[in-house]
Amino acid sequence: MEKAIAKLREADAISLDAIAEMNIRKLEGLIRSAGYYRQKARRLKGIAVQIRKEFGTIERLMGLAGPRLRKVLLSYNGIGDETADSIMLYAAGRRTFVIDAYTKRIMGRVDKRLAGADYLFLQRYFTNNTKASVLLYKDYHAQLVELAKRNCRVTPICKGCPLLTMCDYGNEARIHPYE
Repeated sequence: MEKAIAKLREADAISLDAIAEMNIRKLEGLIRSAGYYRQKARRLKGIAVQIRKEFGTIERLMGLAGPRLRKVLLSYNGIGDETADSIMLYAAGRRTFVIDAYTKRIMGRVDKRLAGADYLFLQRYFTNNTKASVLLYKDYHAQLVELAKRNCRVTPICKGCPLLTMCDYGNEARIHPYE
């Protein structure tokens, strides 16, 4: 995704207007590295056109109250819970915790009772057990992503994991933190 965003920046096409007005083939070429680029280009352009029609600017959309903003974002084709909450947290600076595949994997291993829990349940779990703060939520999410990339992979590397002593998976596998 970072490559696609860099390409959009290079083409000076990172704005709502630029995406709404861009030729679909050009947009596909710019975001090709993101995977499913044809589908994403159509959705991205459609969302940009719709936001411009309904709100005029991205700033007006982002100015909506939290629950209303989330509802509007979820109404757009291609935006689900994770994307809506990512936009709310990172773009609009709203206190919402993003649950992604990494978070689901880590939580299902740390506490096996959470394995298979749905998005909203896990989100409530985090928000009920942490101090509500945009900076904390961003940092926490970033650390979970790093942990998943480094240790809690699909095939986990438990040795050296900072959560090992509290992890159901690691304890059941009888992995010792200091060996």
